[in-house]
Amino acid sequence: MKISEQWLRQWANPSVDSQTLGEQLTMAGLELDGLEMVAPPFTGVVVGEVVECIQHPDADRLRVTKVNIGTDELLQIVCGAPNVRVGLKVAVATIGAVLPSDDDKGFKIKKGKLRGVESQGMLCGASEIGLVDKIDGLIELPDDAPIGVDVRDYLGLDNQIFEIAITPNRGDCLSVLGLAREIAVINRLPLNRNQVTPVVPSTNQTVGVQVLATQACPRYLAQRIDGIDRTKASPKWLEDALVASGVRTHNFLVDVTNFVLLELGQPLHAFDADKIVGDIVVRQANAGESVELLNEQTITLTGDELVIADDEGILALAGIMGGARSAVSDETTSIVLESAHFDQLAIAGRARRFGLHTDASQRFERGVDFELPQLALDRATSLIISVAGGQAGAITTVQTVEQLPKRAIIEVPVAKIDELLGVQIAADEMVDILNRLEIKTTLQHDTLICQAPSHRFDINIAQDIVEEVARIYGYAKIEPRLPSFAVDMSYDDGADLVHHLKLSLVNADYHEAVSFSFSDEKIERLFDEATLGEVLALANPISSDLAVMRRTLLSSLLPIVSYNINRQQSRVRLFETGLSFVGANIKELTQTPSLAIVATGNVTSEQSHANRAMDFYDLKRDIEALLPSTLDGRHIRYERANVAFLHPGQSAVLMVDGETLGWFGQLHPSIAKALDLPVVWVAQLQLDGLVALHRRAVSVSAPSKFPQVRRDLAVLVDTAVSWQQLEQQIRQSAGKYLQDTWLFDVYQGDRLPAGKHSLAFAMVFQDDLATLEEEQIKKATDQVLADLAAQYHAHLRD
Repeated sequence: MKISEQWLRQWANPSVDSQTLGEQLTMAGLELDGLEMVAPPFTGVVVGEVVECIQHPDADRLRVTKVNIGTDELLQIVCGAPNVRVGLKVAVATIGAVLPSDDDKGFKIKKGKLRGVESQGMLCGASEIGLVDKIDGLIELPDDAPIGVDVRDYLGLDNQIFEIAITPNRGDCLSVLGLAREIAVINRLPLNRNQVTPVVPSTNQTVGVQVLATQACPRYLAQRIDGIDRTKASPKWLEDALVASGVRTHNFLVDVTNFVLLELGQPLHAFDADKIVGDIVVRQANAGESVELLNEQTITLTGDELVIADDEGILALAGIMGGARSAVSDETTSIVLESAHFDQLAIAGRARRFGLHTDASQRFERGVDFELPQLALDRATSLIISVAGGQAGAITTVQTVEQLPKRAIIEVPVAKIDELLGVQIAADEMVDILNRLEIKTTLQHDTLICQAPSHRFDINIAQDIVEEVARIYGYAKIEPRLPSFAVDMSYDDGADLVHHLKLSLVNADYHEAVSFSFSDEKIERLFDEATLGEVLALANPISSDLAVMRRTLLSSLLPIVSYNINRQQSRVRLFETGLSFVGANIKELTQTPSLAIVATGNVTSEQSHANRAMDFYDLKRDIEALLPSTLDGRHIRYERANVAFLHPGQSAVLMVDGETLGWFGQLHPSIAKALDLPVVWVAQLQLDGLVALHRRAVSVSAPSKFPQVRRDLAVLVDTAVSWQQLEQQIRQSAGKYLQDTWLFDVYQGDRLPAGKHSLAFAMVFQDDLATLEEEQIKKATDQVLADLAAQYHAHLRD
């Protein structure tokens, strides 16, 4: 934002130079990006008056003038400007003057001749003294410009222009009022507010207004002004203020609204009153409505935009830009001035949607003081009538007070401020700082009771109050010191354990993937709700293929597999850790930390010998590598998975101590076909469960010095009975000396009765204190056989 220093100092004028003033604003959080004069340096240019103007004897386009610059003799200057004439007050570069040039060395004026006629200087256009040309020809100074005065002094060209970077949270500083308020507080000065006297209505003309979108527009003011003299130009002081602030001047009515915008921060808009049909209506747009804007751009609205309309359609895109149909022109003598408060969320994002960026939208998106509309309207009306005359009608005000922003009470313990800033500031000084910032503050029992003013949308919590105290107190006054803190020696090993799990997979030749938590609804629907639960759709997805929350990490990993296969990568092995989301709405949403694996192709890379396609047991090996090495078979159990999106014959559920840890197996062929994938092996485990297993305390004991004894047991049992059931029964029945057991043979053939199969188990016995006797081992084996027979009708195979 560019703003004139001279304009700022009219409101608050501290006894510091321009550079210091800029540094003060920077240290207050309003960074000074640049500091430059209104015009580049030049010397020797004064105000003069053309007293004689005749045709050059040898050039049709040149004139020979006599110019009075307040000296004893008139200067003869040859000039080719089309607007040179007798009586014109103009900028005169005298002999020896140095004008701005592109090479920064300056252009020096010398005595010379033009087509044989002597010229003792130069009459200047605006661009020749570093200003913007408004007309073709010489700069035309006002008739009352004093002859002989230095043009730099007369035009205020030594005035500095501040270019200040306003952060998004400080929309209140996008005005002279806002910046001057900061300067006044920093320098402990009073703020010289303009005393605006409301214009007494002189006609009975009123404006009909209906506000249908009260939440988006809780306050709307409109006033009609008739009989405006459009021959009146903008006063020089008003034009200078706008130009110095980087705003191009247009016509008087537009200049006034821009001036009030920069001065107070309240956007205004002027409608041609004769082009409004019926009442002004503030409403939401209808989807498909279109409007031609002032920049000649026609846009089609989606339905969530706020518009100003009348009986014939849209007049303006509220808070952003007016429409062409109701625009004021050079013939407009009756206007309706609009001054309103629009809610931030009703304006935010709408301008960017249509490729627009306006001064109004920039301010409304950040929040405009909801108490400003009345003051700004009075200021604009008084300026218009004081310069161009006219008759003002009564102001129409439509407001819904309960929808205006609320300013809650914020309580901040003084000790909290001392703690956060690391410096002790007297409570009375804090109260003084905050009250000077117009934050109503009192001290009650060592606690600051604060209420933010209407222009501070960024103050909502205690930390905001602390920040205000710090920046006005002065960051330079806060000396650096080491913080005092208690050392917490507790250690959360969760991150390290997760990293350990990842390394296990990396060592098995898997690659880690990092993807969005969103997925494609078409992929998500391939997985059954009975297993995973309901899908949660996003209200505002970033793209159509990321429209729902993923219920399983496979929704993110499978498209990556497809992407790689389509690029001739036949062997893909990936894993990912992250959250899966289950629930139809936010209140019922369950977020589960998970670890997922996908793999397809051969077991090893193609350089290996005796390569083969990956199978179920390869995946099972990779899963078991994630389990603690101290976890023996007594705790681990596998069951056939009843998961619809897994192959029914090549999938399993992993259970540890009776708790389900996850599932793994081959992706169901129908889903693989739908995604145009080959055989894919997948797994998903509960990450918290895996971490908890690795955290388990392990008891360590010396190995027994007494020998182990192995007994093999082959039993006939119905094929419906699984080996896991028998193994579990063996562990329960074999007694305390059983160290381990495992299945080592399965036989089913013609030599066995129909419906039977033979399962052979190894059993290892050992005592830590003595050598086992044969009788002890026989007793344990007999007990196992008896229990297997009783529970599963198993018999010892002949």
